[in-house]
Amino acid sequence: MVTMRDDLKIWEDFQKGKDAALSEIYHDHIDFLYNYGKKFTKDENMVLDAIHDVFFELIKKRTRLGVTSNIRLYLLTALRRKLLRILEQNRKLGLVDTEINDAVPEITFSIEEQIIEKEETQQKVELLKKAIKDLNNQQREILYYKYTCGFDYSEICEIMSVSYGTARQLVSRTIKQLKKSLPSGVLAFFIICLLNKSKKS
Repeated sequence: MVTMRDDLKIWEDFQKGKDAALSEIYHDHIDFLYNYGKKFTKDENMVLDAIHDVFFELIKKRTRLGVTSNIRLYLLTALRRKLLRILEQNRKLGLVDTEINDAVPEITFSIEEQIIEKEETQQKVELLKKAIKDLNNQQREILYYKYTCGFDYSEICEIMSVSYGTARQLVSRTIKQLKKSLPSGVLAFFIICLLNKSKKS
């Protein structure tokens, strides 16, 4: 698991032009970025092009970049902004359905498989699937950043361009909504699954 100290050193080496650092950053985060990008669009080529553009711009500007202790956060934020710009441009050109909600990604959670692996009942599976479906895109997005990615509130604010208070309030309201829909054991299992996924990422 990469630590804050590791990220600082890797980033410093990258800014100094060390190819090994660039390679490490790319290989450590490419799968995560690709899977994240696909939450915005099913167009795999668009996602890959956007990721490569992000890295191209990093290389081009590396001597002018600031310090970061969280490379994944930096890359995710850059990719999110780039994909939203591309989707907005495509919308203006009429290349995508104007009804597509491109303000936030379509976050999905592979909870059903995780619950089945734990031999939970089908009833709990259905309750959880319905509760997650009833969340709006912004609620699912912030749960993803908070629990799956493990970002803190200040980092979430940077990604979503919201205030600290708004981020905390959105997480609180989302959890309260889930509590109303789910037995406490199912909600706890859901959160544990997200935390475990974060540790594996």
